[in-house]
Parts: sequence; C-alpha cells; structure tokens
Amino acid sequence: MTEDEGTTHFGYQTVAEGQKSGLVQGVFTRVASRYDLMNDLMSGGVHRLWKDAMMDWLAPRPGQRLLDVAGGTGDIAFRFLRRAHGSSAVVLDLTESMLVEGRARAEAEAMGHALDWVVGDAMALPFADASFDVYTISFGIRNVTRIDAALAEAFRVLRPGGRLMVLEFSQVPVPMLQRAYDLYSFNVIPAMGQAVAGDRDSYQYLVESIRRFPDQEHFAEMIRAAGFEQVRYRNLSMGIAALHSGWKL
Repeated sequence: MTEDEGTTHFGYQTVAEGQKSGLVQGVFTRVASRYDLMNDLMSGGVHRLWKDAMMDWLAPRPGQRLLDVAGGTGDIAFRFLRRAHGSSAVVLDLTESMLVEGRARAEAEAMGHALDWVVGDAMALPFADASFDVYTISFGIRNVTRIDAALAEAFRVLRPGGRLMVLEFSQVPVPMLQRAYDLYSFNVIPAMGQAVAGDRDSYQYLVESIRRFPDQEHFAEMIRAAGFEQVRYRNLSMGIAALHSGWKL
C-alpha cells in the first residue's frame, strides 16, 4: 500500500489523490440502480449472511445511535434498527444516487422515524465529536482515498466506549482457493456487470479494488494506529470477506 505522495490507487490505476473520490462517485452513480441486485448475483446471496454475522458480533443494544458510513441503500442500518429498539441510525454516503435508492426501499419508510440519510465524505464527517455509539462501514472503506483519515474520523465521532466495525472483502489465506476466487472475480463479475448493469468497467474496478486492500493483519494494525483498542477480526467464507472490530476506550 506504499504510494507516492499525492497519488493513490483506483483499482490498478494510479491517480492523483484529488481525483479518486470523483472517480468512485462516478462508479456508484452508474451502478446505483442495480447495486442490490448485483450484490445478490455476485455473491449468490452470501453477502446477506455476512451482514447478519456482522450484526451478531456487534449485538446492537436499545437506544444506541449508529453511523453507517458508505451506507448506500441501507442494508446495515435496517438490520441494526430491527435488532435495537429505540435506536437511531444515520446512513452516510458519498454518492447521493445510492441514498436515493435506499430511501425508496420499503424498510426506509417503515423505519423513517429513526433514520437519517446524509451525503458526506468518510474522511471529513459532518458530525460533532463523540456523536455516535457505533460506527459501521461495509464494503466501502477500500474505496476511500485515505483509509487512515477515515479511521481517524471514525475515532473522533465515536463516544468513549463506542465501537467500530468494518465488513470488507479481504484475502483468502489458502493460495489455491485464492487462485480460484481470482478466476471467478476477474472473469465472471465484470461480465455479469455488463450483462445486468450495462457497465463492465465499474465492476472491473470493484474487483481490482479488492486486490489492492490490505490483508487482515495489516488492516487490524491500521485500526490500532487510529487509537482503537481490543482490535479483533473474523474471517468469513474462508477470508473472502472479514469483519474487523475495535473499541474507543
């Protein structure tokens, strides 16, 4: 993940740091209307089990306030609110069209009294210090220009005793399985994106961005460096995805 000053990666491309957020925004603007459908198709529905596993480990409690960053169409916020009566959630995303799709879901209307939808940047959150009990980000932190800045913001907006939880694609520790996963990812997912969403390039980027993300141990160290304690991770589906947890103590 070592990069020249002022540059970062956008998939396998090297781009100026100032360009990345616009490029990512473009990707998710293009895929927003098919985002949920493509998640089901790409993972065979397994992403739902991963998100449920996230909630199981998180164990939401009544009255908590959640910030779900890169929250897109609301999957995590809906799950959180169903499990924690009397709680509230803010869904923040860089891409407004993703939030528009989320607000159109039936769950959004049913839970509207406890939900807010905010356009914003993970690296510069528009919230006061110590505003939330829980911070979650699912399949979004690898798209952030500076991961360390996003983690610092997560630490800032959490209250003492607050918890960070990250669900992200990760690295399969068995080389043979990783090769099989690579064959599927690079050959099937972009073709599926073309067939279903009419957009091969966006899904090519998404596959490449997974390969550029730090492995489990490296990312755990980044979380510790941001000030979090009791940092742990759990592999899901043999490491295709991983959950990382940390506490602001």
